[in-house]
Formats: sequence, structure tokens, C-alpha cells
Amino acid sequence: MKTASATLGKLFAVMALGWLALGTAYAQSAQASRIAWLSPERIYNESKLAKLAGDKLKEEFSPREKAMNELGARLKAATEKYTKDEATLGEVDRARRQREVVELDKDFQRRQREFREDLSQRTNEERAAIAEKATRIIKQLALTEGFDIVLQDAVWANPRIDITDKVLAALDK
Repeated sequence: MKTASATLGKLFAVMALGWLALGTAYAQSAQASRIAWLSPERIYNESKLAKLAGDKLKEEFSPREKAMNELGARLKAATEKYTKDEATLGEVDRARRQREVVELDKDFQRRQREFREDLSQRTNEERAAIAEKATRIIKQLALTEGFDIVLQDAVWANPRIDITDKVLAALDK
């Protein structure tokens, strides 16, 4: 029985040494790990690609935006005219004008919603194209500079690990 407990004790000692060795090796490899961070919002807002995409979207959506503004002005004028004339209108004219204002408002709301949805969809498409190019650059940068991980969403990151400027410079080439 004495040999079994002695063997068990030696086994635990060997296991403890093994775990200690593994822990030390892990700690050393963790210290050697290289981490980088970047700000995706800066990529989407400051890169030349983002500015070009913004200009492209403005050009694409400006006619619709102008039409929306004109329709909004028409709605406002019709609403003000109806409110001003409401007391002097007969029942039939009042109901007809009220219906016209309500229909104009519905049309404006529908067009405004469609405009926002289309603009949002196109903005997401342009951002996806920028993200795809940025991802290729980030992967290449990670390989050449030996980063083990590149993070993009963090509450805080030390500026010494921030690679956003490097990615922006590569994107702008």
C-alpha cells in the first residue's frame, strides 16, 4: 500500500511539473504575441475611397433629394393653405382639401422612407467594397509585420498598436 501512495504522489508531482512547464511556455508565447488595432470608422470616413464613395452617392442621390425637398415644400404650402382657409371652406371643399393634404403627406412619407432605404443600401454597398479592400490590406500587413491578431472594435487601445494610419495610407495608394 505504501508503494501505491508513493507512486501516486510521484505521479501528481510529475503532473504538476508538466502543468507548470506548459503554463510557462504559454506565458512566454503570449508575451511574444503581436496585437494590432484599427478604427473601422476612420477607414470609412477618412480614406480617399470613402470620400470618393461619398461624392458618388451625393451625385447619385442629389436629384431624388431635390425632388424630396420640393415635395416637402409643396406639402408644407398645402398644409398652411388648408389651415388658413379651413374656417372659410364649405364642408365638401374642406373634406376634399383635407384628403389632398393627407394623400400628399402619405406620398411624401413613402418617398422619404424609400429614399432613406435606398441611400442606406447603397451606403452599405460602398462600405462593403471599402471593407473588402481594407481587409486584404490588413491581412497583408499582418503577415508582413508579424501580427498574431488584428482587432477592430475595442473600448480603448494603446496608440502604439494602432495601425489605422498604415491601412489608410495603403488604401489611398
